[in-house]
Amino acid sequence: MFRWFENRLDPYPQEPPGMPPRGLWRFMLYFSRGAEPYMLGMAASSALIAVAEVVLFGYLGDLVNRLSDADPAGFWATENQRLILMGVILLIGLPLLQLIFSLLMHQTLMGNFPQRIRWQAHRYLLRQSMSYFQDEFAGRIATKLMQTALAVREVAMKFMDVLVYVSVYFIGALILAASTDGWLALPFAAWGVAYGLLLWWIIPRIGAVSQAQADARAVMTGRVVDSYTNITTVKLFSHSSREESYVRESMDGFLTTVHRQMRLASIQNIVLSTLNAFLTGAVALLGLYLWTSGAVAVGAVAVAIPLAMRLGNMSHWIMWEFAGLFENIGTVRDGIGSLALPRMVVDAPDAVPLRAGPGRVEFRDVTFRYGDAPQDRPVAVLDRLNLTIAPGERIGLVGRSGAGKSTLVNLLLRFHDLESGEILIDGQNIAQVTQESLRAAIGVVTQDTSLLHRSISENIAYGRPDASDEQIAQAARMAEADGFIPQLSDHKGRQGFDAHVGERGVKLSGGQRQRIAIARVALKDAPILVLDEATSALDSEVEAAIQSQLTRLMASKTVIAIAHRLSTIAAMDRLVVMDAGRIVEIGSHAELLARDGIYARLWSRQSGGFLLSDTVADAAE
Repeated sequence: MFRWFENRLDPYPQEPPGMPPRGLWRFMLYFSRGAEPYMLGMAASSALIAVAEVVLFGYLGDLVNRLSDADPAGFWATENQRLILMGVILLIGLPLLQLIFSLLMHQTLMGNFPQRIRWQAHRYLLRQSMSYFQDEFAGRIATKLMQTALAVREVAMKFMDVLVYVSVYFIGALILAASTDGWLALPFAAWGVAYGLLLWWIIPRIGAVSQAQADARAVMTGRVVDSYTNITTVKLFSHSSREESYVRESMDGFLTTVHRQMRLASIQNIVLSTLNAFLTGAVALLGLYLWTSGAVAVGAVAVAIPLAMRLGNMSHWIMWEFAGLFENIGTVRDGIGSLALPRMVVDAPDAVPLRAGPGRVEFRDVTFRYGDAPQDRPVAVLDRLNLTIAPGERIGLVGRSGAGKSTLVNLLLRFHDLESGEILIDGQNIAQVTQESLRAAIGVVTQDTSLLHRSISENIAYGRPDASDEQIAQAARMAEADGFIPQLSDHKGRQGFDAHVGERGVKLSGGQRQRIAIARVALKDAPILVLDEATSALDSEVEAAIQSQLTRLMASKTVIAIAHRLSTIAAMDRLVVMDAGRIVEIGSHAELLARDGIYARLWSRQSGGFLLSDTVADAAE
């Protein structure tokens, strides 16, 4: 039975993820798709439970009246059918409704519903543009994802459960009190108005402080995660105290919102307790007055006073539920600001997969600036750049930092869209092909290599998930990584290829991470290869050992290599010298030296094979 209800709502829908709407209720409805029948079933069960409880209360008052006048000898004969009906409601109807309500809530919705939201939102975020992740803390994004999923569930389910139950119960109580005597309904009506005014005053304030609290919590978590992620830097610079202050500032901001929230909670509790005391006292006094005046029977008093006490006890629960409801609404509003953002780079409506070819790359009049709005855009990073790379050709990009080399590679990978111009691979405009297929055709080894917190084997196989163990081992040998891998182990006793590398590969040295990254790209075997300072983290001995393997890796591929150590790319087919977003020289190493231009000056200024800044070079001269 449990499993049947648990399988009603699919936690992992396969529909392509789209951008969630930015309006609160449209956002809620978007993520509630598929769960509506089960929430409606839960709401119907909740309403019927409230009706059954009010009916039982009403019968109790009638029973008291009949007991005061009935002959004990004939009581069972006259009351038999009503008792059986109430017994069925009490012993069968209510438990059955509670069973259905509980199964729908706990088995169908409580676990599957937020998981469904996490899955859909995570799939959308994975396809967000690179700039989105560059502008946010990873921990903050993860926190927003997790807390928004739970908040959407709580808002939806509280509306369908608490709001329905309370509304039906209160209306039923009002009708029940009025059916005995209209005057008895007045305290309930007055209490309802006062209670509504309290809700009207306090709930928006709770919602506002909750939204601020959700954001403050995300900032606090993001700062903590940032400190832990960069713990090596923190310790190297002896900045534990500085990090404490940095996190303390966000914790203080979070605590301020907690204090505001708790002040509202105290005001709510004090006012509500006073209202409940007046309700019970007013119903008791009015009921006794009407009974002594002969206006109502004793059964009406016997029902009205317990009903007032029941509402009073429920009111605290109701208030907290409504406070929780609007607290979660605040969290949802805060989450919308992070989750419902458009992608800056999207596939064209008619995008098709890139057709793998020999690897011809063309940059045609490419102009690019960073910044979303025209007024935010500085001077062009690339300005009307033209470059054609023949299939199988190996080129080296040369230039000082800021010349536009990495930007050129990022545009080839379509991490950003062009301001003007076009980039073609084998005659296909990359703006008209799917991003997944584009990046599948390009292998990249970067200077800042980060690995997944998984096994060595999984990290290498990321280049080709269906690779065999032998293919993974062969890629490791090619990258000269087979020497250190067997010695690796983790805290769970996993060794060698099964050892986990820690967050971002922190348990490995820079050179070891770089060799795993090279193995990963070798296994991917894409027709276009980008090496962005690929050997910068390797010592000279390892670099010399791996150089011949890199030559094998580059064979028959179109290669774009970036290196500040010019000796590592001097043997490329062509060298492309960039300066201020433009190509200023093209040729082989020998041709460029003979030209005695910018490249020749850069080469002459090298010390130990590295490119120096102008300031250092001038001082040396």
